[in-house]
Amino acid sequence: MKSDIAIAQAATLRRITPLAHERYGIPDDHLSPYGHYKAKLSLDYANSLRAQPDGKLILVTAISPTPAGEGKTTTTVGLGDALNHIGKKAIICLREPSLGPVFGMKGGAAGGGMAQVVPMEDINLHFTGDFSAIALAHNLLSALIDNHIHHGNALGFDVRRITWKRVMDMNDRALRDLTVALGGPANGYPREDGFDIVVASEVMAIFCLATSLADLKQRLANIVVGHTTDLQPIRASDLKAQGAMAALLKDALAPNVVQTLENNIAFIHGGPFANIAHGCNTVLATATALKLADYVVTEAGFGADLGAEKFIDIKCRKSGLRPSAVVLVATVRALKYHGGVEVKNAGVENLDALQKGLVNLQRHIRNVRERYGLPCVVAINHRTEDTPAEIDLLKRAASAFGVEVVLARHWADGGPGAADLARAVVVLCEQPSQMRFVYEDADTLWQKVGKVAASIYGASEVTADAKVRAQIEALQAQGYGHYPVCIAKTQYSFSTDPKLRGAPDGHVLNIREVRLAAGAEFVVMVCGDVMTMPGLPKEPAAHAIDVDANGRISGLF
Repeated sequence: MKSDIAIAQAATLRRITPLAHERYGIPDDHLSPYGHYKAKLSLDYANSLRAQPDGKLILVTAISPTPAGEGKTTTTVGLGDALNHIGKKAIICLREPSLGPVFGMKGGAAGGGMAQVVPMEDINLHFTGDFSAIALAHNLLSALIDNHIHHGNALGFDVRRITWKRVMDMNDRALRDLTVALGGPANGYPREDGFDIVVASEVMAIFCLATSLADLKQRLANIVVGHTTDLQPIRASDLKAQGAMAALLKDALAPNVVQTLENNIAFIHGGPFANIAHGCNTVLATATALKLADYVVTEAGFGADLGAEKFIDIKCRKSGLRPSAVVLVATVRALKYHGGVEVKNAGVENLDALQKGLVNLQRHIRNVRERYGLPCVVAINHRTEDTPAEIDLLKRAASAFGVEVVLARHWADGGPGAADLARAVVVLCEQPSQMRFVYEDADTLWQKVGKVAASIYGASEVTADAKVRAQIEALQAQGYGHYPVCIAKTQYSFSTDPKLRGAPDGHVLNIREVRLAAGAEFVVMVCGDVMTMPGLPKEPAAHAIDVDANGRISGLF
């Protein structure tokens, strides 16, 4: 089988403007092409669709991620193609890949095999420049803070209490903690600072939750960047930053339009991480797609305990979006990993390990159906080494959990390989759905974390040291208690220990840091050892990426 990038480079792409017009009636003058195969959809056109009825929203999520791989994005693309293959009008909505994982451990993020979005190299690298615009807007605010202090500090910043860091879209552990403004009076006042990765920026979260340019600007204005010595908040609006920041983001806010290998339309827009942010593509892209198609397939980052919970408790709560069905992706090898098998042995039949690993799938199914109140189907992302006995065991076990199980071969066969999954999803979308939030707005911040920890993670207790508890109580007293909580923790386990596989119970969720995202309107609870500026692994994916004398890129999967 060819590599993903070789398949993508061999694909026959159609020019995006006539394709979008033919399939969805989008007028040419409302698409701004970036070359021949990607474009921006105008916000004016998106606004003109608001009176149209919505299609059905399908959420793709997964079991807890493993080094063995699950294929959530690949399944999202395959399902979208499959829905179109069986005669339905469907659009997929994905997040944009971050360059940190592309050059780090994960590699590219445009699907795989015969279920990909293209042009794959563009999507994985600079794409339409959205992430650069977000980084520029974020760092403009950073520069305005230090400039204001340098020129007299009229707002009274306590330089020990500046909470706004800088960002870049790359994994670089050396930038986590540093000192800025060294070199004497001409360079400002030295202070401690640091970098986060762009996908952890509050500007990214705001970008993905904003419903219009006006909403974007107001949210940017509300960002709290620091405090005075008497603990009064200082906002971006106090620095008169929101106008310039919004100007930098104006073009980026328009959804990006590309296509799949089967020439079906895909929106790829925004990209917050699910372990350190809320992990969903933009509200604008999802809402617009629902006006254009009968079925919209979108994904939430990582497992159903992280991405799906935040999709529901943050994105759906804020936007009014409601999924009709959930697809829970699993692979046989990943479940064997949860059952104790190491990756190097995951391709060998092992029914005992598979049986043990099913507890992870079972808890995710329970969360989706009982906690979120949504109908669910399990998609087995098929791999060639899966044995008939393993598939049979997985189907019987999941059926006993009360859900249908469908074997999907989209990686090898594209849309036709996921046709059975598409038909199951169509049936599921017609079932009654009563989506439920895990917690209510009226719950305190501490109660919200407790409900997620107990009911979704299986934790027995939430802890925090006295300083963190005081910060949470202060945010509650300051009027932020009605905000959702965005729990930042490892994606590899229900617990905060990435080595605890399966479905651990009785563990403790410790909150080590609290961050207010007043513009995004949620409170980030940082737990365990999760980093908001990741580092590169010993053998980063960048080592395998190259470009030849003709400009042909290799190594992006």
